[in-house]
Order: sequence, then C-alpha cells, then structure tokens
Amino acid sequence: QAQLVESGGALVQPGGSLTLSCVVSGSIFNINVAGWYRQAPGNQRDMVAVITRDGATTYSGAVKGRFTISTDNAKNMVYLQMHSLKPEDTAVYYCHIIRAGINFWGQGTQVTVSS
Repeated sequence: QAQLVESGGALVQPGGSLTLSCVVSGSIFNINVAGWYRQAPGNQRDMVAVITRDGATTYSGAVKGRFTISTDNAKNMVYLQMHSLKPEDTAVYYCHIIRAGINFWGQGTQVTVSS
C-alpha cells in the first residue's frame, strides 16, 4: 500500500512559476516509476512527466523544456517544477507511482494560470 499527498497548487499569473510536491508513504526506493499527470475540466487525465528508478525522465510535448520532475529519496518526495506557465496548464495535477506493479494516485492539487 501507499499514500500520496500532493501540495503546492495555487493561482499563478501567466509566465509565473510553481513547484508541486508529493510525499509518498514508505520508501520510494522500491518505486519503479513516479510521475505527474493532469486533468482539465472535460478532458482526460494526461501524462505530464515521469521518472524511472534509474532517473530517466519523459515529458509531454506540451511541457518539455518548461517543467522538471525530480525525486528526493531521503524525504520520500516527488517534485514538479513548473516555469513559464500558460493558461492551458490549468488543471488538477495528480501524483502517481507504480510500486510492485500496482498503481497509486494522490488526491490532486489545483493549478490555475490566469491573470
């Protein structure tokens, strides 16, 4: 089992920056993949960024070059640094992990990009 709790969502102006945090219960050393997904109203949940156990990262085309995913194994944390935010980045952002072949999701945190 695992519990994921996201934080850091906020209202931010276009061009601004924000960092999302996700604390994972238990060690993240045995996590195969960690990632961030987002879902805007009326849309499906889409992958934003993922990171594997060996540190390999993958980003969606919409955020590549603006967002950075990272982990802090000592703190059991997964982060998403977001820069040059755009109104189309507005969504609920979800933390996700795969541990022992099982998917776990956080409850989500709202990011709104608006002037």
